[in-house]
Amino acid sequence: MKRKNLTTLLLAMTLVSSSLAGCSPDAAQTAPETEAASVSPETSTSDTGMDTGSNTTPDTQATQAPMYPLPDAAEDAGIYVEPVPGISDDFIRGMDVSSILVEEKSGVKYYNADGVEQDVFTTMAEAGVNYARIRVWNDPFDENGNGYGGGNNDLATAIELGKRATANGMKVCIDFHYSDFWADPKKQICPKAWEGMSLEEKSNALYEFTKDSMTQLLDAGVDVGMVQVGNETNNGMAGETQIPNIAQLMNSGSKAVRETAKTYNKDIKVALHYTDAADFDGLDSIMYKLASFQVDYDIFALSYYPYWHGTFENLQNVMANIQDKYGKETLIAETAYCYTTEDTDGSGNSVNEGDLIDAYGATVQSQSTALRDVCATASEAGALGVFYWEGAWITVGDVNADNSPIWEEFGSGWASSYAADYDPNDAGRYYGGCSWDNQALFDADGKPLESLNTYKWLKYGTNAEPAIDMVNAPVITCNIGAALELPETVDVVYNNRALNTSLPVEWYEEQVLNIDTAKAGTYEINGRILDDAAASDDPTEVCCTVNVEMLNYVANSSFEDSDTSMWTVSYEGDKNPTDFQQKEADAHTGEYSFHFWSESDMDFSIEQKFTDLEPGTYELKAYFQGGDIDSTATMELYASVGDTVASDAFTAEGYGNWQEPQISAIKVTDGTLTIGMHIQCKAKGWGTADDFILNKID
Repeated sequence: MKRKNLTTLLLAMTLVSSSLAGCSPDAAQTAPETEAASVSPETSTSDTGMDTGSNTTPDTQATQAPMYPLPDAAEDAGIYVEPVPGISDDFIRGMDVSSILVEEKSGVKYYNADGVEQDVFTTMAEAGVNYARIRVWNDPFDENGNGYGGGNNDLATAIELGKRATANGMKVCIDFHYSDFWADPKKQICPKAWEGMSLEEKSNALYEFTKDSMTQLLDAGVDVGMVQVGNETNNGMAGETQIPNIAQLMNSGSKAVRETAKTYNKDIKVALHYTDAADFDGLDSIMYKLASFQVDYDIFALSYYPYWHGTFENLQNVMANIQDKYGKETLIAETAYCYTTEDTDGSGNSVNEGDLIDAYGATVQSQSTALRDVCATASEAGALGVFYWEGAWITVGDVNADNSPIWEEFGSGWASSYAADYDPNDAGRYYGGCSWDNQALFDADGKPLESLNTYKWLKYGTNAEPAIDMVNAPVITCNIGAALELPETVDVVYNNRALNTSLPVEWYEEQVLNIDTAKAGTYEINGRILDDAAASDDPTEVCCTVNVEMLNYVANSSFEDSDTSMWTVSYEGDKNPTDFQQKEADAHTGEYSFHFWSESDMDFSIEQKFTDLEPGTYELKAYFQGGDIDSTATMELYASVGDTVASDAFTAEGYGNWQEPQISAIKVTDGTLTIGMHIQCKAKGWGTADDFILNKID
């Protein structure tokens, strides 16, 4: 770091240390309000612009050790973190902190791991957070000064949060939404003050707003290292939806950042922010358009939530494409994962049980592992780092109470009712509390979860005793009238995923005896895992869901799986008139169906063979729609057992008019059966078949 005066530096460090050390929790909260406390040990007065010579070039340079150094070896912990090979100490270990101020105004108190009240920024810095991300809305208030909620994140709020982050050794990323409220792929609402402006007028207004905001932030001592020009701008920005217009606005914002950085002699990177990392082609198209319109920026930042945005492999491919093809740096601007599926504030959660993915459960350990894996993916791909989104946005008021008066007054919920006029289609319909509390890195009482420390443990990992993190609870289907067969083992996921295995399970017999398989229904049976060395004194409980229903023995019966090898298609002629078509409108269920059409006459069959069916009586049916097929056509569903073939003929009755051919009383004695559909029709006939169902009825 460049320094003007070593004496000034030492004085600033002394003032910061004295203001934060040995003070009461309340005093620590207010320390960043003083001038001395707003200066980071890593930031000189020349960097902050707080002295009269701030715009001159410093003529000395020194390197300051981090306020909260990372561990130099693996630490003992209650959760397991696998080391990330080769991860840099400079890797951005970021946190979006935008809601903290209104949380505190709502009465939330934050604590350290020992249960002592402490400035949440200090707690985060001690846990390895080195970068704070703060959103900025132009004017998130109605005409009477009532806040829209979601943090009421105007510039004044950003300055106050930024000063506290800086005082704790963090750099700051300013996230300009260029809206008065939430901007995301669904909406990019123009700020009230810019409504009715021409593109040129709006570009000038955006430039002035950005430059003025940056000036105030830097004058206040906020150590800005990165600026987002827009937030999740896939489909627009500041009310503009056409690419040329968006590009012009982005360049206005970028110009303001570049000029301010030069004035204050700061190295500030410009980031553009997009989401849906699963869409490789869509993001590549965006990159191409940005290049075509010569948009000036350094970083292409992505939102990546593992439960929404595809695989890690695809994420790496996306980032590699950005870096290699377009020469831009990459960054994960937002990520998160839940530690519970419980709702702690009575306002519902964005992520629930159905959103969980196989690799991670709703546990503190899985939350940490998910964050570690996102960071490992980003590091391996050469990205700058990762920001965790709103890790301190927790319950206000009493848990599970009606906290709406607090949300309304202080803006600590996702949206207040006052936002309805500005955003009637979203905030106006769904205003309420926090939907992110179960993905925070603090519990509902403000105490840090151990997963908060994931960042500081990335390089060397942790020493943790082996423990079961979660059990992949089995779900089985029992045919009506059949004997119930429960799994003898279950798949177990450990804190150290390398230890994952299958373990024997004992099901509680009294619950098993209570299931009547003679009628359809859904049941739950509890049991305990055996041979679990990690929990021998406290066996892990497990639950099995049993669905008693008519079992369909047809594999890939509706063609939704890409593997169609169990189906055999045969046809007359040189060209196959059939395909497995992805078109939801033409499918009976799902997205896929078996489709045919040809300019030539057609004669084809599709069939599936069974060799291990239980002896008994079976019933077969399927669904068919089609048209332009005359009465000379032969169309039939068939079932073949040895030399005996049973069939049911059907006709084409037009689009959407699904026919249901059916064959009953199919006797299977030696386990073998062939089912299929045969169609012979003239050229340009068409149709789709779907949902082949084979049930054992006796």
